[in-house]
Amino acid sequence: MPADTTTTATSGVIHDLGYQRYDGPRLGRAQIVRALAWHSFRAAFGFGRGAKAKIIPVITFVAMGLPAVANAIAMAQGNQQLVGYSTYQPVLRDLVMTIFVAVQAPELVSRDLRSRVLPLYFARPIKTSDYPLAKYLAFTAACLVMLEVPLLLLYGGSVVSVHGGTAVWDQTKALIPGLLVGLMWAVVLAAIGLFLASMTGRRAFATGAVAIFFLLTYTLSEILLQVESNAAQNAATAGKGPGAGPAPLALTPVNPGQKISGLFSPFTLFDGVRMWLGGPRTTVAENVWYPGSFGVVYALVLIALLAACLAGLFARYRKASLS
Repeated sequence: MPADTTTTATSGVIHDLGYQRYDGPRLGRAQIVRALAWHSFRAAFGFGRGAKAKIIPVITFVAMGLPAVANAIAMAQGNQQLVGYSTYQPVLRDLVMTIFVAVQAPELVSRDLRSRVLPLYFARPIKTSDYPLAKYLAFTAACLVMLEVPLLLLYGGSVVSVHGGTAVWDQTKALIPGLLVGLMWAVVLAAIGLFLASMTGRRAFATGAVAIFFLLTYTLSEILLQVESNAAQNAATAGKGPGAGPAPLALTPVNPGQKISGLFSPFTLFDGVRMWLGGPRTTVAENVWYPGSFGVVYALVLIALLAACLAGLFARYRKASLS
């Protein structure tokens, strides 16, 4: 019989393609988080991308700075200061920040979710919580730029127009609470925006979810305020006879319903907490009444909202890391 010539041995060859080994320092977790935060901060303003990515950040930033420029021109002509630091054009600020957060928050989180590149991030020596932490820090910083730079422009224009060390010091004392109010806005808006945007990988859906949340909650708060204000006016004129007209809103007693109507929107929560902490208050507020003893409730609801959004954001990425 012929000999069995079948061979089962296999062999392989390793080819050296000439790639150079990396012998430099290997950065750790902190450096990875810092690099991711810096990249995300740049992405919030469209840096490193095409011109279309910069349209919304540029328009919103210019819109936020226009009141400061107008105030500087007015004060240079001898007029009084038109814009306050703590109450920096509230309607404009609400609208501009709604647009900025709704458009740019999905830019930071939705793209990675849709592209399913999160496993590549988590393959590095970082924890699951490091990714949302870096995104939150970056977007908070971006919101701070949008909120605080216009205040600094306002301060610069006002200081140039006033004379005397006392006037400059008064401007500085007024600026500090305004910066703290901006910080409050930034930390809360960034948490809300990123949490809602992280619910879907589709950027259009994420933008719609964020915008609808801000618009609906603000509308609800304003409707409740209007309903309670009308009820207070009707109660004030109930005993004055059929020919009596409605009582002036400024002279109408405030009922508890008017004070708690601002608990349903982040923007009215901001104003309530600001006034409760000693910020400028008015007899008839534009979008929220002075909360008085309900101020602590405003603060607790705002803290709970921030904590819930951050917890949801971190939970979202713990789940995403497993998929």
